[in-house]
Amino acid sequence: MAPHLLLVEDEPAARWALEKGLREEGYAVTAVGDGAAALRLSETPFDAVVLDLRLPAVDGLDVCRTLRARGTSAPVLMLTARDGVDDRIAGLDAGGDDYLVKPYDFGELLARVRALLRRGPLRRPPAITVGDLTVRPQTGEVECGPARAPLTPKEMAVLECLALHAGRIVSQQEILDHAWPGGEPDSNVVEVYVARVRRKIELTRSRAVLRTRRGLGYVLAAAPERP
Repeated sequence: MAPHLLLVEDEPAARWALEKGLREEGYAVTAVGDGAAALRLSETPFDAVVLDLRLPAVDGLDVCRTLRARGTSAPVLMLTARDGVDDRIAGLDAGGDDYLVKPYDFGELLARVRALLRRGPLRRPPAITVGDLTVRPQTGEVECGPARAPLTPKEMAVLECLALHAGRIVSQQEILDHAWPGGEPDSNVVEVYVARVRRKIELTRSRAVLRTRRGLGYVLAAAPERP
């Protein structure tokens, strides 16, 4: 059975061209022109979503946040004309999995869709324990005793990768492969997310520490190293 894609694009010519191109590549496509229409389809089991961020009434960021809040696990490829780091972070924080800047090459879009489909829906363990720190990927929280801190979806993806390999150095490429399977962002985006994850851990007052090993990667340890 062909993978079923939800395409959300408000510009008619662009929507028609994308839908036609994707169908010619063998995909089943449901195409809609606004965010409200996309949300009405939130219970449909799509294999992936191609989502333009500039939409009338309900913008793409709100569409993605709502889809995630309703339990949609299909990977989301965001399309936007904005390519600043802050814009990318906003899209990823809303629950997007990959980010493609307009104007884009259709071949690159296909490659990113294929990469997201290979990953498939994200299946996460209920909890990962690192010393006194508990990481809960399914609820998007990290906790130590009664203290809790919420994480955005992309922050959780980064922390999950580090927690699954606690005690050893995790390279930037490993984090990219885990958190950005559809394409590699700028390296400083990874650095930004690691810094944000570190602050969330500190909010819980856990003894776990997230260290940077310059030139090598990052390591999440259950407690500070002894001198």
